[in-house]
Amino acid sequence: MPSEKNTAFAAASLRPLWLAAALLLASCALFLTLNAGGNWDFVLPLRLTKLAALLMVAYAVGVSTVLFQTLTNNPILTPSILGFDALYVFLQTLLVFLLGSIGYAAMPVFGKFGLELAAMMGGSLLLFAVLMKQGGRDLARMILIGVIFGILFRSLASLLQRMIDPEEFAVAQANTFASFNTLNQDLLGIGTLILLASVFFIWRERHRLDVYLLGRDQAINLGIDYTRNTLWILLWIAVLVATSTAIVGPVSFFGLLVAALANHFSPSVKHAVRLPMVFCTAAVLLVGGQALFEHVLGMKAVLSVVVEFAGGLVFLWLVLKRKQ
Repeated sequence: MPSEKNTAFAAASLRPLWLAAALLLASCALFLTLNAGGNWDFVLPLRLTKLAALLMVAYAVGVSTVLFQTLTNNPILTPSILGFDALYVFLQTLLVFLLGSIGYAAMPVFGKFGLELAAMMGGSLLLFAVLMKQGGRDLARMILIGVIFGILFRSLASLLQRMIDPEEFAVAQANTFASFNTLNQDLLGIGTLILLASVFFIWRERHRLDVYLLGRDQAINLGIDYTRNTLWILLWIAVLVATSTAIVGPVSFFGLLVAALANHFSPSVKHAVRLPMVFCTAAVLLVGGQALFEHVLGMKAVLSVVVEFAGGLVFLWLVLKRKQ
């Protein structure tokens, strides 16, 4: 009898996750079929490609944010807040400054992606050194470090933008804003391989990630090689951030928004539930939102602006909530 009660309780506790999965399936169906007009031979391949890119971005942004919050044990920190987006903007501006607009446009897609990936991973190693030195506990200092890095990279990017030709400035600026309408579909193949590899690795680490929630000292006492595991997970975070940024551009607060929603509605703190929950939440917002803005409102509004605004409000709410 107790085992039956435990089974029933477990099934009931997973209902929010099943509901989120059902909403995701409905959002995908609406995105593929809404206002198709019967032109299935043209519409379906185009929308399926775009849907795959949106799902990839949802997974990369959502999972990387949850992992980073687990490592730092703080629910208001994201890789974007700590300067990764500013690093991406600086890198794009630097490439335009060095190569010119024609040379920048002629860069191989995979070579450019490899450079972005190397820069993100190098930045993550630097950030890791700071986090390990502080033990991941000093929230105000970590945010300050992220702000300093962000100001540094944005200042350097602004300096370079003032030195380049106005036409080249337009090229650099066009590649430093997030856009869910014009996705970089050339990276879908390699992005899919990277994300599938990350799914395999991160899912194996789900139980260790649960131990991280107990704190750094408890994780070490329970036998986890904290330095090695944290470095490895942080490198995967950098890979996910680089992949999503290369496909749609930098998104500052979207990860915070979906992580906050997933943590609120998640029936369990275990990562075996939280990780699928944050993916479903992010995918519902991206796919459902893009279906609304693209196929219902006729592109009269931009999804990236809305999600960034909502994410900023969530960030302020979380900061004020922690001070109470």
